Amino acid sequence: MNKKERVQFITDKLESLYPETPIPLDHSDSYTLLIAVLLSAQCTDKRVNLITPLLFKKANTPQKMVKLSIDEIRDIIKPCGLSPMKSKAIFNLSQIILDKHKGKVPNTFEDLEALPGVGHKTASVVMSQAFGFPAFPVDTHIHRLMTRWKLTNGKNVEQTEKDAKRLFPESSWNKLHLQIIFFGREYCPARGHVVANCPICSKL
Repeated sequence: MNKKERVQFITDKLESLYPETPIPLDHSDSYTLLIAVLLSAQCTDKRVNLITPLLFKKANTPQKMVKLSIDEIRDIIKPCGLSPMKSKAIFNLSQIILDKHKGKVPNTFEDLEALPGVGHKTASVVMSQAFGFPAFPVDTHIHRLMTRWKLTNGKNVEQTEKDAKRLFPESSWNKLHLQIIFFGREYCPARGHVVANCPICSKL
């Protein structure tokens, strides 16, 4: 099948497998989502979901977070890895949200990416899932699958994001990026991938 047919087949298959796409990170608002996404860097969502209740019990708003010390934050989030860097980022971005954004998480890419510890992917997740803005966050699962499905040359995540946005309709982005992540975890892992057992790779 040509690229256009591949895109349609993949979209249809993902929709049939994952008609519902709950956000895998537990959160209650845009601030707790931002913190959870930041913690998920080089850490599993499952582990983040074990740690965030402990953190949010003490501080689930920027006002409460800046009352903790960086060391206190670090002690709680240590199991997520990169805790020295992440604890500083969480404290400092909370202070900036209070000082510059009246205590509310900003809803533009520019302002989000200006926050400590917030890169383009984190900003994209918050923009799409907290504010409903069309975005296509590319994580390692999406990068791997888009390359495997020959929908991108796989040179870098920036190129993969551009290709995904070009190939898939904007109205599908916010749901589709989650569907691809779920599919990657269930059927299309980095290691031990059996093509014959994969509902998409086996047909392409």
